[in-house]
Amino acid sequence: MKDVNKEVLTEILENDEHECTCDSDSKCCDNTENCCSDDKNSAEELTDETVEIQPEKEDFEKKYYYLAAEMDNLRKRFQRERENFIKFGNERILKDLIEVLDTFDHCIIAIEKNDDEKSKQILSGIQMARKQFYDALAKNGLEQIDAMGVEFDPNFHEAMAQQAIENKKNHEIIAEYQKGYILNGRLLRPSKVVIAKEIEKD
Repeated sequence: MKDVNKEVLTEILENDEHECTCDSDSKCCDNTENCCSDDKNSAEELTDETVEIQPEKEDFEKKYYYLAAEMDNLRKRFQRERENFIKFGNERILKDLIEVLDTFDHCIIAIEKNDDEKSKQILSGIQMARKQFYDALAKNGLEQIDAMGVEFDPNFHEAMAQQAIENKKNHEIIAEYQKGYILNGRLLRPSKVVIAKEIEKD
């Protein structure tokens, strides 16, 4: 009896090893190696689709990074333009206003030639008014260019004449016809100057 049961059990195990995992509608082969061919085909098709999708994914990533870089460049450009507008948006107005400073300067030069007490009082009032006006413009980024006694710099000075003179360095500014100004680091108007020409010694 025990031997019969052993034979039955062995037969059941052998049948389980060769049992096909396909559903009832699939056509299975007689051996285990070729069983479920439909599942294998499906897996191969899925692999092919994955290979086809990969280039599309890479192309999408390239376009995404390109658009992201363009957006960042646009943002930086907008920021620069905004900053420049804040700094130099009033440039045209200040160009007109520095002509008012020129008028003050001309008045001061003319009145300084007089030595009477009344002229001195007028001079003091004009100098005070010019200082207040300049200080108001300076708060908006205006800066006067240094000229007298410094070496000529074509970035900030415009030479109107050159004069031979003793005890002066070559290209040293010895006179200023018109003051120059800078607006937030940008040249608004160069100083119009006379520069020295060193006298050659025999």
